[in-house]
Amino acid sequence: MMLISRRVAGFLIYALICCSSFVYAQNTYPDRPIKLIVGYPPGGAADFVARVTAEQISREIGVAVTVENRPGAGGAIAADLVAKAPPDGYTISLYGPHAQIKALYPKMALEEGDFVPVTNIATGSMIICANPKVPYKNLRELIAFSKANPGVIFNASSGNGSTPHLAAALFESVANVKFTTIQFKGGGPAAVSTIAGDTQLMFATPPTVMSFIKSGDLKAIALTSAKPSAAIPGVAGAEESGLSGYNSTFSYGLYFPAGTPAAITNKMFVAASKGMAQPGVKQRLAAQGMDVTTSKSPAQFQVHLRTEAPALAEIVRISGAKLE
Repeated sequence: MMLISRRVAGFLIYALICCSSFVYAQNTYPDRPIKLIVGYPPGGAADFVARVTAEQISREIGVAVTVENRPGAGGAIAADLVAKAPPDGYTISLYGPHAQIKALYPKMALEEGDFVPVTNIATGSMIICANPKVPYKNLRELIAFSKANPGVIFNASSGNGSTPHLAAALFESVANVKFTTIQFKGGGPAAVSTIAGDTQLMFATPPTVMSFIKSGDLKAIALTSAKPSAAIPGVAGAEESGLSGYNSTFSYGLYFPAGTPAAITNKMFVAASKGMAQPGVKQRLAAQGMDVTTSKSPAQFQVHLRTEAPALAEIVRISGAKLE
């Protein structure tokens, strides 16, 4: 009996130590720098959002938040790294909705349960742009021209399975038109081709083309969102431009590895929400054509992700994008 009692006592002491260490870790979090992994290359929309977010979280939470770019596979490489990271709150990631990544890369062993959604950060509409010399001046004329001349318009895409590619594919389906799509390695080369006139049309994230629109090298036809965006003044939404039933946006959110304690997730949520609400942040993102759209809670963000998942999978199916 004495031997059993000692074993039980030893186990209880060990459990108490572990529990105390666990509670202490949560209460002192964070006490060292946090790494924010971005699933996209430097210089793009996601990288810009990540750096603004890291700066704001750092101010709120009291430790450095460093950005590490791990581009590739539409954010899936970064997602995989975060899924395998220790769930201690010191590795977080910023990328697009998991459902889109999963639909594009079905062979990757990444599931919704591998992550803890923290909050959405920003949402943006893409801009449908054209070479200034094309005969169509607005969305109605673009659709009419495309229907009369199927396949004649060359659409410059920023890559197979990219968000602009998916937006263009959905547009073709809703408007019942057909483009000849040329895939480029990024939005920059696609914009250069459209400006040169080798291609005539492109669906682009705002940071890629806003300077070209201002200079007159490209003309904005409409937004890919149904409604106008305050971040992109002067460009009409698709619905008021004559195409109902079409809405395509992109968004970036924060995710922890599965198993991250709720207390840590909530601390990060509060820090991100407060940080992104600070004066000037909205204007900084608006300059890149995006709106600050933080979630009401981690639970609300998760519900939103699950609600939009079927539509995202359907857009990928429509696009025909098959990636490995």
